[in-house]
Amino acid sequence: MNDPSMVELAVPGTQPDFHFPPYVSSIARSPRMPLVRLQKTHMKLTGPVFGNELIREHDNDLTAQHNGEPIGERILVHGRVLDEDGKPVRSALVEVWQANAGGRYRHMVDTYDAPLDPNFSGGGRMLTDDQGRYWFKTVKPGPYPWRNHHNAWRPAHIHFSLFGAGILSRLVTQMYFPGDPLQPLDPIFNSIPDERARERLVSRLDMDRSEPNYMLAYEWDVVLRGRTDTPFEEGHR
Repeated sequence: MNDPSMVELAVPGTQPDFHFPPYVSSIARSPRMPLVRLQKTHMKLTGPVFGNELIREHDNDLTAQHNGEPIGERILVHGRVLDEDGKPVRSALVEVWQANAGGRYRHMVDTYDAPLDPNFSGGGRMLTDDQGRYWFKTVKPGPYPWRNHHNAWRPAHIHFSLFGAGILSRLVTQMYFPGDPLQPLDPIFNSIPDERARERLVSRLDMDRSEPNYMLAYEWDVVLRGRTDTPFEEGHR
């Protein structure tokens, strides 16, 4: 995770391309000239290191960040951050952001007319423990229109950002939910040619961690390198 170029070593077809015309925004965002490689310094490779002082109470409980409870289906999302050998990545900063249950982000550029929830901001963070584990309590996000093509709707998803020991090693990806009928229609999800790699973005319903009469749980591991690595968004390495 310390090397932001590690995704380039992934198996062909398992990572999205910079330029993917069905995802219309990628046409303007994708680079047309070779990348400029910057020399790595000792400081870039070894620091800064994230500490617990970055994490506040309720940062990983998105349902408890306001005076009241948010509207929507409560869920627990949990998993592990692993390296290519299946070993845990400790003290990785995991951040999430998402739409509310109605499919709207609390952001000034989101013009979807679904209602905002005064008790839900949609952002959280935590550090992985010694076993590489993370967890977030939240509400299940709703789908939303995104004007990429005729009648375009994004499937329900949660954005994930991961930082290693160095600030330059940020990786961004998205977690999806099992059985969503919008996934086969979504250009972002299908920008990954390899079907097995796409499926690694889909979480698993975890009834063992679900709580009766309260909330369902979903398990999703993030693998940083190797043949079974998690697909990451190319523009956010």
